[in-house]
Amino acid sequence: MAPFTMLGKRARPFRASRSSSVIDDRSAQDVRQRTDRAHRVSQHEHFHSGCDPSPEETPTLESPLLVHRNPVHRIRLTLAATFAFAALLADNVAHATTLAFPVLAPVFSKLETSLHDRPVVTDLAFLLGLIVLVMMAYAARHIAFTLNRLFGKQRHPYLDIDTADWPMLTVFIAAHNEEKVIAGCLTALLNSDYPENRLKIVPVNDRSQDRTQSIIDGFAQRFPDRIHPFHRLTGKPGKAAALKDALPLAEGDIALIFDADYIPGKGLLRQLAAPFFDPEVGAVMGRVVPVNGGSNLLTRLLDLERSAGYQVDQQARMNLRLVPQYGGTVGGIRRSAVDAVGGWNDDALAEDTDITFRLLIHGWKTVYSNRSECFEEVPEEWSVRIRQVRRWAKGHNQVLARQWRGLWGSRFLSAREKVDGFMLLTIFAVPPLLLLGWGLALTLYYLNASSLVALVLPVFAVMAYGTLGNFATFYEIVMAVLLDGNRRRVRLLPINLLCFFVSLFAITWASVELVTDRLLQRELVWHKTLRYRSASPT
Repeated sequence: MAPFTMLGKRARPFRASRSSSVIDDRSAQDVRQRTDRAHRVSQHEHFHSGCDPSPEETPTLESPLLVHRNPVHRIRLTLAATFAFAALLADNVAHATTLAFPVLAPVFSKLETSLHDRPVVTDLAFLLGLIVLVMMAYAARHIAFTLNRLFGKQRHPYLDIDTADWPMLTVFIAAHNEEKVIAGCLTALLNSDYPENRLKIVPVNDRSQDRTQSIIDGFAQRFPDRIHPFHRLTGKPGKAAALKDALPLAEGDIALIFDADYIPGKGLLRQLAAPFFDPEVGAVMGRVVPVNGGSNLLTRLLDLERSAGYQVDQQARMNLRLVPQYGGTVGGIRRSAVDAVGGWNDDALAEDTDITFRLLIHGWKTVYSNRSECFEEVPEEWSVRIRQVRRWAKGHNQVLARQWRGLWGSRFLSAREKVDGFMLLTIFAVPPLLLLGWGLALTLYYLNASSLVALVLPVFAVMAYGTLGNFATFYEIVMAVLLDGNRRRVRLLPINLLCFFVSLFAITWASVELVTDRLLQRELVWHKTLRYRSASPT
């Protein structure tokens, strides 16, 4: 007898030996029993939702009951269908595996017995197994990136461009209440070795309430031919909205963007402009290095995190021709490319992620330049760090909801680019999944389902799940420390678990808030990161 499939159709029979015929007949009989049970569960749900459970009103794919307007009724039907689908899927997996590996027949026999006796517990264990697979995929991804940085070929394709007919460049400085740092950024840009007649500096003062405007105006009076301020007094709050309003002031096709707390080096503008000689490049990103990394324990931990994210993760994606990410600062965009994909979205909390994926989907490349370093301030207080992570998580998941279909449907991307892009796009959706997995594990433990979990989850998978968790960045941190030549910092690695757990709960909190904001139709709010330098005297 051919095995029963999930869609109720007959599939091509498996080739099996005579010894497997008993397993085949028993599996087919169990599948029929499971189908009857799923049918009874569906009837039970209709009975309790006020529907007549008579056979003639049993819901089908064409039944109007499945599109009932009562949301509670629809949720209950969805849960019933989910359990039925899980039962059928488990049956098919067990059937195929026992045919391929007859020695596993006793294991799946116990699993089927548990499915008969405790269907909900079995479904929870099956869901936990899927979560473990997701975590292992992310762990494998980060390990692959680490090994690439250690043994792979390193790509820096545009670094050697030193002399060229440099294009007209407009540098935008996003500033909102930046009196403490704006002078340092402007001074560093004025000291750049980029040709003065090809450089326009535009400080974007976005509704500042401190001395930011007067400081910018002071620089503009001293350097009227080089600094052209843009004071934005009204309009939608947020960096994306401010840049959208300021971009028409740009001259030339290349625009570089810095946050006001960044201090670019003398040759950084040339390094960031060089990749745009490649007509396929739509965006470029440099490396971010904390300038206050030694201030306290938090900044030291964030210094490790930044090192792993740029020195290993971003560079490995560049090496493997995957999906480097434009980070919104210490980088630039090709204006014609941005215009071609619809311009800036002024309602995006993470405008950098948004523009990265819209360019990617339409075939434009993003280049990462690891040796183009620029210094920034990282948060020195945990409350500021938590707000920053929550903003990143909301913005990133907002882009996920908007762009995942376009990513998979893009005709310009290879399969591996789509997979890596999707894993990058879902990185801030994984922490809630991780917490759900921990909750499921505890639930199954207290339901006395440890023997079932042992059947579903191999020991090595549990170890990988518990040790590596979501980000699996610890391998990357060690490699980044070695590459940076400061091995003493690796002693902070165990303490970095503190950052991991804080980010885990902050991201989950933000994800829940994003869902509630969407349901209640609340507008997303952009929160500025606090600065710590002394206010500029000019």
